[in-house]
Amino acid sequence: MKVHETRSHAHMSGDEQKKGNLRKHKAEGKVPEGEQSQKKAKSENDNGRSVNGAGDVASEYDEFCKAVEENLSVDQIKEVLEINGQDCSAPEETLLAQCQDLLFYGALAKCPLCGGSLICDKEKRFICGGEISEWCSCVFSTKNPPRKEDPVKTPDSVMNSAISDLIKKHQDPKSRPKRELGSADKPFAGMMISLMGRLTRTHQYWKKKIERNGGKVSNTVQGVTCLVVSPAERERGGTSKMVEAMEQDLPVVSEAWLIDSVEKHEAQPLEAYDVVSDLSVEGKGIPWDKQDPSEEAIESLSAELKMYGKRGVYMDTKLEERGGKIFEKDGLLYNCAFSICDLGKGRNEYCIMQMITVPESNLNMYFKRGKVGDDPNAEERLEEWEDEEAAIKEFARLFEEITGNEFEPWEREKKIQKKPHKFFPIDMDDGIEVRSGALGLRQLGVASAHCKLDSFVANFIKVLCGQEIYKYALMELGLDPPDLPMGMLTDIHLKRCEEVLLEFVERVKTTKETGQKAEAMWADFSSRWFSLMHTTRPMRLHDVHELADHAASAFETVRDINTASRLIGDMRGDTLDDPLSDRYNKLGCKISVVDKESEDYKMIVKYLETTYEPVKVSDVEYGASVQNVFAVESDAIPSLDDIKKLPNKVLLWCGSRSSNLLRHIYKGFLPAVCSLPVPGYMFGRAIVCSDAAAEAARYGFTAVDRPEGFLVLAVASLGEEVTEFTNPPEDTKTLEEKKVGVKGLGRKKTEESEHFMWRDDIKVPCGRLVPSEHKDSPLEYNEYAVYDPKQTSIRFLVEVKYEEKETEIIDVEPE
Repeated sequence: MKVHETRSHAHMSGDEQKKGNLRKHKAEGKVPEGEQSQKKAKSENDNGRSVNGAGDVASEYDEFCKAVEENLSVDQIKEVLEINGQDCSAPEETLLAQCQDLLFYGALAKCPLCGGSLICDKEKRFICGGEISEWCSCVFSTKNPPRKEDPVKTPDSVMNSAISDLIKKHQDPKSRPKRELGSADKPFAGMMISLMGRLTRTHQYWKKKIERNGGKVSNTVQGVTCLVVSPAERERGGTSKMVEAMEQDLPVVSEAWLIDSVEKHEAQPLEAYDVVSDLSVEGKGIPWDKQDPSEEAIESLSAELKMYGKRGVYMDTKLEERGGKIFEKDGLLYNCAFSICDLGKGRNEYCIMQMITVPESNLNMYFKRGKVGDDPNAEERLEEWEDEEAAIKEFARLFEEITGNEFEPWEREKKIQKKPHKFFPIDMDDGIEVRSGALGLRQLGVASAHCKLDSFVANFIKVLCGQEIYKYALMELGLDPPDLPMGMLTDIHLKRCEEVLLEFVERVKTTKETGQKAEAMWADFSSRWFSLMHTTRPMRLHDVHELADHAASAFETVRDINTASRLIGDMRGDTLDDPLSDRYNKLGCKISVVDKESEDYKMIVKYLETTYEPVKVSDVEYGASVQNVFAVESDAIPSLDDIKKLPNKVLLWCGSRSSNLLRHIYKGFLPAVCSLPVPGYMFGRAIVCSDAAAEAARYGFTAVDRPEGFLVLAVASLGEEVTEFTNPPEDTKTLEEKKVGVKGLGRKKTEESEHFMWRDDIKVPCGRLVPSEHKDSPLEYNEYAVYDPKQTSIRFLVEVKYEEKETEIIDVEPE
């Protein structure tokens, strides 16, 4: 790790030296004449203090603090705090600071969010030590805390001390100065920031965040403070935007600069986050949440899953290679995983407890606890136990210590009550997670070579049965810690996640909370969600768009990956016995390649090319070309003959991650998990499609270094009557109950005069994308929603390749 040295005065600019000299003058009690004249010009309040004379108050406060420290004992300090209803559980040094603040500025009132006690932290902000709920510590933070209007109460021992007169001076609330802890400026005040490349949060998210914190966002690098990029851009050689920034000597920094500046309420030094010089810190060995996302992604994708399910012996024990198995007795498996995410305290930790039997050895107990992504600093121990009953008792004791609950009621009946500051179990299922059980990179070629299926179909099944698409999906969602199998959870755990999400969605729709109370509500849900959905990068969600992306959509992907794990099972062994054909047969479907000379293939290519618009990532656009088309007939999906019996049929595009495809083929489409006023969830628990390939491509596109994806074409029956909307409907439950067809009208539509029919009576809304009359619609393209899975039939899977479009370079003659 390279250390950045602080610049000395010898390296300061003129302005910096001025500031340094000014600080020196102030420390010596001297102020330059210009400054003195300014101070004299300021008005004074009734107490003789200047209105803006924070320095005068600070100086008086420093003298007051010295007097309190020199004249009051620890017992007297505690007595002052107790008699004024303040918390006395902190260390002595903190108690002294609390007492000094109380006697000078007045007693702190209780936290307005949770009723807890306020304390002053290292960052000179007042924070709360209470809890919003059992899941989340209080997030209240302010520089101007609420204070009691009553006079400060002082015990007799203090009033008889040498500083009684000094204390009396501040007892009356009217004579108290107001405490201001530093500048209230926002961290990005006066800054112009430019964003580039694929960051962990969307550009829209950061634009809102930067503006909320006093800055502005520019699409160019002209006149900006800095350019925020992913270091992956440096590996690619950088775009013209990045090159331009470097030519102008503008700072090019990682996204971590934004994150840390917001969290610390102060703009951090740009040079410490530089990504285009050799000064940037190497990623390896740094906790994942402190690494740049691209560095973390590399570690994540190369990491092996350490525990594949309920019977998986944790890899670091090295006991599985000796024949180790999870200890089982009286129907109980002694293997537990736990998670805690408390955004109020900044905690994101995991814990593993296992009892392992090894042939010709004593019973082993393994315990590991640590911060997510910080393996070197985790607490870890492996112990042998001769006495089985004593080991079982110790396991139960540890479970209760970690969770605050008893082990047996949890393991037998899943009875659990979350306790403050305690871990919550991640309920693993008995199976093998797909990141462990699916085909690894070295097995893929051999498996497809020995497959009896058509070579194109074999390659398609190989993609669905390989680890890669599932690893990438979980990595992109930040649900990829190697310690816990998020792709092998019980239905009970997934149901609990769904209930927590739906409960919060309803609360969001009805809440009238604003300000810090709203922040607390979101922080509580985020802590709860990321405790259940164990993550490398927890974040405090703020709005329905983030709720859709990081909770609803993430849940659906994890649910579908769990289905894939159960179907794929264990493919780690010999691939000569044709495991791909075996998994294909388990799918209960028929998949065939569509002839590229057929009318169906030509129709699909035309439909995609006509209704597609490039996917844009930063300032780079990606086109899509059809590689192959697969026709699908599945036992779980209505056949074409069945769907043709229904009215008002349309062939529509459906976007899907590759990681979700296997579940769609195996069990058909599931409705959206919840109703939110954002695209994809706007019409409630519905199956949503579009007449624009451009809309589906947003979901099928993965990343610039993974150009292959799949789009789904399905026939949907919209019913006899179609309800049209230009805004999110207020009541989606009625739509769900009546199962009516819905069409959301977007800002763009397909040219209706170009539509045609397929297979006699199925409409294909293939037409050029043109502006519609609904310019204020929240939807860019038309969306169609049906509520009964029997009204949709997946017909084709379209394999596409995303390719960077060439940009036209225009030479400009110099003036």
